[in-house]
Amino acid sequence: MINETILAIIIAFAVSAILCPIVIPFLHKLKFGQQVRDDGPQAHLKKQGTPTMGGLVFLTAVVITSLLYIRDYPRIIPVLFMTVGFGVIGFLDDYIKIVMKRSEGLNPVQKLIGQFIITGIFVYYLMCSGEVETSMLVPFTGGFEHGIYLNLGFLFIPFVFFVVLGTDNGVNFTDGLDGLCTSVTILVATFLTIISIGENSGISPITGAVVGSLLGFLLFNVYPAKVFMGDTGSLALGGFVASSAFMMQMPLFIPIIGLIYLVEVLSVIMQVSYFKATHGKRIFRMAPIHHHFELGGWSETRVVAVFSIVTALLCLVAYLGI
Repeated sequence: MINETILAIIIAFAVSAILCPIVIPFLHKLKFGQQVRDDGPQAHLKKQGTPTMGGLVFLTAVVITSLLYIRDYPRIIPVLFMTVGFGVIGFLDDYIKIVMKRSEGLNPVQKLIGQFIITGIFVYYLMCSGEVETSMLVPFTGGFEHGIYLNLGFLFIPFVFFVVLGTDNGVNFTDGLDGLCTSVTILVATFLTIISIGENSGISPITGAVVGSLLGFLLFNVYPAKVFMGDTGSLALGGFVASSAFMMQMPLFIPIIGLIYLVEVLSVIMQVSYFKATHGKRIFRMAPIHHHFELGGWSETRVVAVFSIVTALLCLVAYLGI
């Protein structure tokens, strides 16, 4: 499995790195440019018009690579379904915002309905397929062989919805600086790949494909970015992280390896709630929290570096908990 996974990483990297120089000019020609919020950091105004929807590139690389392995590793199908399913929702949102010039994109209800449908199908698979245990490993209790497993019974169903939607929105909010979401998710996907190989869970080809495709995409997404992933990419990655964790009975590890995602979404919830409760006061300079640090004088590259280092350390901590 190690050799197959390494090959998947290389293939996905090559596809992503080759597609970017082809797709970016095409997005330019179609005027699929990023719309920068007026109330955001002034330094971001220069990003106006940078092609977005670049998530199509690494999503394509993941699909192509995964198709090469589906026959021998059928357990990657649910993860691929969640990744592509949420990517489609993100694509529709981007398309409406950029092409149809409706700044809101999909309204919250439409987006939530789509997320519920995709997640509901995944829940049905988890509950009825018999391929995956619904019990979840508790971190730092002795690992897969000797650890404690939490079984929620039918409460597992709402729990899956909560984790998937929370993770997906967290990843979406993390996509706000050049290379931030890409860098953080490369590390999370690497952790999932290593554990998948070690536990022979049967999904390492797709987790490896995500690592490789994001590395190829990062060549063009690192500061100063030549392309952004858009909701097409960030929602797809959220679906990938959550579904991979459930396939390995590890959703309780998401708050550790994905702490950055959690902090990002909590910063938005706290900011909005406090703003409404105090009629205009703010906790942070700006939310999501990466903008708070940026407005405090940190450069984009410093924020990305620090958040990536934190994620790398947390992945090591999570590894100790297995």
